[in-house]
Parts: sequence; C-alpha cells; structure tokens
Amino acid sequence: MTRVEGVRSEAAVLVGVILPDQKSSQEPLAEIEGLAETAGARIAGRLTQKRDRPDRTTYLGKGKLAELDLLAKATAADVIIFDNDLTPGQTRNLEKTTGLKVLDRTELILDIFASRAKTHEARLAVELAQLEYSLPRLKRMWTHLSRIEGGIGMRGPGEKQLEVDRRLVEKRIRDLKRDLDVIQRRKQQTVAARQGHMTVSLVGYTNAGKSTLMNTLTGADVLVQDQLFATLDTRTRRWQLPGWGPVLLSDTVGFIRDLPHSLIASFKATLEEARQANLLLHVADAANPNVLEQITAVYKVLEEISIEEKDTLLVLNKIDRVGHRSRIDAILARYPNAIPISAVTGEGSSNLAYAVSDALSHSFMDLDVETNVGNGRLLSYLARHGEVLSQTYHQQDRVTVHCRIPREFVGKINGEGTSVRRHEVSGNGDRLPEFAEGMAADGAA
Repeated sequence: MTRVEGVRSEAAVLVGVILPDQKSSQEPLAEIEGLAETAGARIAGRLTQKRDRPDRTTYLGKGKLAELDLLAKATAADVIIFDNDLTPGQTRNLEKTTGLKVLDRTELILDIFASRAKTHEARLAVELAQLEYSLPRLKRMWTHLSRIEGGIGMRGPGEKQLEVDRRLVEKRIRDLKRDLDVIQRRKQQTVAARQGHMTVSLVGYTNAGKSTLMNTLTGADVLVQDQLFATLDTRTRRWQLPGWGPVLLSDTVGFIRDLPHSLIASFKATLEEARQANLLLHVADAANPNVLEQITAVYKVLEEISIEEKDTLLVLNKIDRVGHRSRIDAILARYPNAIPISAVTGEGSSNLAYAVSDALSHSFMDLDVETNVGNGRLLSYLARHGEVLSQTYHQQDRVTVHCRIPREFVGKINGEGTSVRRHEVSGNGDRLPEFAEGMAADGAA
C-alpha cells in the first residue's frame, strides 16, 4: 500500500468498537489499517471491543480505555486512530486520558483526500469537507494545540479567539460552497454538451481497479496505483465499443464504507459524470474477502447521491487474483448477472463490451436514414438529437446517415423521400436489420 508523500511516519494504535449492526467477513481492523498506512502511519498496536452501544463519554468502556492507555504507552504510539466516528466530546476525553492525538475514521479519510487532491476543484471540495468537520471541534483543536506545544502564550486562546475563528471558518465555508456551486453549474453544462454521445461511468469501492480497467478498455494512460483513493478527479476517454461504436467512458472517485456525508456533498461536481451517464459500470474487487460488503457499501452511496435506479452492470474485477473459482461462483450466486473480468490480463473484457452494447441498446437505436442532400432540417435534427456515425453520399443527390439516437426521437424522423433502416445491437454484437419507410410522427423534417 503506497503512503502519502511528505508525511512523517507516526506510530499508530488502531481501535475498533464493533457494534451489533456491524457484520463483516474480514478482520475487524483490516480496512482502517489500510487507510492508516495510506496516510503514512506505522501500525504499532491494535485493540477491539464488542459493545451493544458506544460509551457516551469515551466510546470505549472504562476497562478497555485503561487497556488502550497502557498499550499506547507500551508501544510509544504517536496517534490513536478509531475505526468509528467520534463526537468532539469523546475525542477530547480520549485525548485527555491518553495524552495523545486521537483521530476518528472520518478525520483519517479527510486527511487522505487532502493529500490526494491535485486539481483546483478537488482541493476546494476537500477543504470544504474538512472545515465542516472541524467547525464543531474548534475548541478541542485549540486545547490540543496548547497542550502539545506548551509554554507561555500557548495556554489556550480563550472564548474570544474561539469566536473569531468560528466566524472565519463559517465565512470560508460559505465562500467554498459558492465557488463549488459555480463549478457544479459549469460541470452540468459540460456534461449536457455531450448529450449526443453515449456515456458510461465507472463507479466502485476504492482500489477496485477502475483506473486499470479504463486503461485496458480505452488505451488511456490514467494514473494507476495500488493505493486507496488514487483517483479523486473525473477523467473521460473515448472507448471504441465493438458492435456499437465510440462511447465516452469516465472514471470517478472511489467509494468506501461510511463515506463521510460532507465528502459526498463536496464532491457533487465530480460525481456529476456518474449522475448523467447512460450506464454505470460498478467495478468490484472479486479478490477482496470483503467484496460482498463492499458491493453493498457502493450501492448505499449511490442511493445517497440519488442515482441508485440508474442502469448498472456489476463487474467482478481482479479474477486473476482469485485463488479458486468457487469464490467467483459464490459472488455470482448472489449477483448472477455480474461479469467476471481481469483488467490486468484482459480476460472477460469482450464479454463486458458485448454486455455494455446490449445494455445501451435498450434506450437507443441504430439507424440508417436515407434522404435528399438538401433536407437540411432532417440532417440537423439527426445531428442535434443523436450521434452521427457516418454519412455516405449516392447519386441523384442522396445521402445515407448512419446515426445512433434515443428512442423517443425516432418517431419524428419522417419526410417525403426519406427511408429509415433500423439496426438492433444483439448481445453478441451482431446487427439485425429491420426496414421502415417514412417513420412518421409530428413532422421533424
């Protein structure tokens, strides 16, 4: 797992409180360990506790809290990281007891996002999420600073300084929301301008191999790293889909269990590609022992951003890393329409391409429209509402336009001397011709 650059390696004790509704097939602290290592930490110790409900003051019970304090001292830990979300009061009490910096799951994820953000948009989104997280914790942050640094003039700023800081943070949050709203509107316009093109968006759990798959399918050179949240910005490339033609394929930020709500809201512009796509490819890591829980987590995030009902194909990636076929069969037993592939070796990529072609054909039609060269109104209509794939000119001023167009616009293709030849894209990529003459409706041409 690649660590963030420029961060001193701190010794961390990992803590997880397992509640009754938390069921997982993997080790309880496996994911938070990966996150901590990505953030630059060196794992010094681990501690878990099963509870019916969190303790209101310290999240842990008193006995486990004492055990944590001893473990942190014995391992010379620099930081304690919880695989849970803590209230400001719980964090403050834990820090007071242990004398160490305490981070919860959300704060750790925000830190990783901050180190990964490269573009202006991503940096704004991360800063907004961090400030919204920090606002109710300002008092804890000041007392933490005074305790760590110590010395005259650093014994706590007082309520007046806290109020000044609170107003400054609130103003910065308003400014960031305004700037991101401008970016959101611009993004909507950019995506809307692609209306004539079919769009497919990759979504999935972080480190599921979305960027590798994008490179395999499109021949692009998108950054690929074996690390969590390697991609925070949307990238779009042309994918020449066999039996269909070119489509636009977009890679998006990876999801994770309990993804902070503030991050989902802040990355609204980045997720616009997925929101407007004609089809989603949900990429899952079939080699991960926790893959079923990860699939569920992704569907939960899609529900939170209100695109859970969009047409989606589940793609089981990394089958080259699966030791036994029975693991794939177990996943297929729950998701029988999933498509097993390996983005590294290319195995299964042709099956994926045909499945995508078949899914896209449900809402679009391939047509050969033959008309007079002078029928500018019809030619303009086809270009405006569909994607013109080719034009073939014939004698006697005739032209055949091969186009792809949404079904709702087909009925308005008509006119004297106009004929329409319809193609359906079958599951194996073959084209099945049908013929129609002058498909008439409310006179488009």
